[in-house]
Amino acid sequence: MEGNFQIYTKTGYYKGNLAAIKYINKKRLELTRTLLFELKHMRDVQNEHLTRFIGACIDAPNMCIITEYCSRGSLQDLMESDSITLDWMFRYSLITDIVKGMLFLHSSVISSHGNLKSSNCVVDSRFVLKITDYGVQSLRGGVVPEDSHAHYARKLWTAPELLRMDCPPPWGTQKGDVYSFGIILQEVALLRGVFHLETQTLTPKEIVQAVRHGSAPHLTCSPPLPPLRPSLCPLSHSEDLGLLMQRCWNQEPAERPDFSSIKILLRKQHRGYGSNILDNLLSRMEQYANNLEELVEERTQAYHEEKRKAETLLYQILPHSVAEQLKRGQTVEAEAFDSVTIYFSDIIGFTAMSAESTPLQVVTLLNDLYTCFDAIIDNFDVYKVETIGDAYMVVSGLPVRNGKQHGREIGRMALALLEAGDSFSIKHRANQKLRLRIGIHSGPVCAGVVGLKMPRYCLFGDTVNTASRMESNGEALKIHVSQATQEVLQEFGCFRLQLRGEVEMKGKGSMRTYWLLGEEGGKHNVTA
Repeated sequence: MEGNFQIYTKTGYYKGNLAAIKYINKKRLELTRTLLFELKHMRDVQNEHLTRFIGACIDAPNMCIITEYCSRGSLQDLMESDSITLDWMFRYSLITDIVKGMLFLHSSVISSHGNLKSSNCVVDSRFVLKITDYGVQSLRGGVVPEDSHAHYARKLWTAPELLRMDCPPPWGTQKGDVYSFGIILQEVALLRGVFHLETQTLTPKEIVQAVRHGSAPHLTCSPPLPPLRPSLCPLSHSEDLGLLMQRCWNQEPAERPDFSSIKILLRKQHRGYGSNILDNLLSRMEQYANNLEELVEERTQAYHEEKRKAETLLYQILPHSVAEQLKRGQTVEAEAFDSVTIYFSDIIGFTAMSAESTPLQVVTLLNDLYTCFDAIIDNFDVYKVETIGDAYMVVSGLPVRNGKQHGREIGRMALALLEAGDSFSIKHRANQKLRLRIGIHSGPVCAGVVGLKMPRYCLFGDTVNTASRMESNGEALKIHVSQATQEVLQEFGCFRLQLRGEVEMKGKGSMRTYWLLGEEGGKHNVTA
């Protein structure tokens, strides 16, 4: 209802069925004898083309009317929708439903609607149109500020004689309802919005004032122009339907037909549309089903695309085999590996370079470098564990065991990364060379997923610490290898190593270490 009802702002369930809750914008309500009679009339008036009244609550602050909910929305929504094609058989069916509902309402104790418009005509799941917001006149009242855009927009369906009244009856008149029906007819026929004007552009306020006064307020002509009405369009509708619109919005209420006459006129016009209403309903349901299938397919494709992106991100964060276990809802148990090879590297002078560069330049440098490194390690059987600042950590031999191949994979990878680092160009320091320091160690580790919010696949054990010490005790542009890794590499008989000697390492004591110089017949070699 105008002003006091907020249409379908909320829904709820009543006896298992979805219901529409229309809130009443009043601070308090008195249960008067008049209101009781009006609610009784609402309960007694039942028709398939009127929304069923379920009940009311008059206790503040939850004052509301509960009625049947129609899932397809209002007629106005249907006319603005791109998913349903409103052919003329469909339109005549909707128009006929309005006429049937209004004919019943006018013959009932409620007598008239008073606020008939396309947004008060709702469509249920079976595409049956039903009229809502009728009756309970005691609850009607204007709360929309006068002279506002919304106030005049709601008056576009109102008959001129009602607009001229200082205090029009909230229940309107039957002839006023016929005028409103004529405006709805033009909406349905042209599908260009309410009160469409072909040759003029007027605001709702100008239209309402023109209808009230009988012509556009800024036009003074002799002889006077006819009363302002929406435009007819013979190309969009039949001549008979245009004549019916004109009769319904006649300036003289007495000249307007009643809904009994309108029903007969529409029946004659409807005969020209060969198929019966059942065929049309089936056609509409088929069209709706097709639209629904397309929508489901589109949503399914979007879901699969998002799933693919999420899985790709997951595989970048965790090893593929671990990610698969998590996807299946399985718990990833920590696992011990007898022999793996771990690679560590960092950039010599990175701290000083960062102090002399902007944060953005540092981020750009690391992003460019690690993008280059990530592309290279894809060619080897390795897993990148993490990057922290300028530190780059890679392992081979887990989570999928590969015998002793882990030593060869990491050795070849280290040579490739060292060569790539040597030729790498720093954008903001074109004349400065990148100086990598690399350390490698082999041994047993334990690996598992740590954390829930940002899970990480982490390695634990003395092998990790020793690999880190190999890197920190190494030299620029060289690959520092432990004796354990040297023994693994020697089994392949193709790597060239040079003894460095005994090196004191923090927490490890003296360790014999080597420099990895290259691979016989390999692409990458280090200058001794």
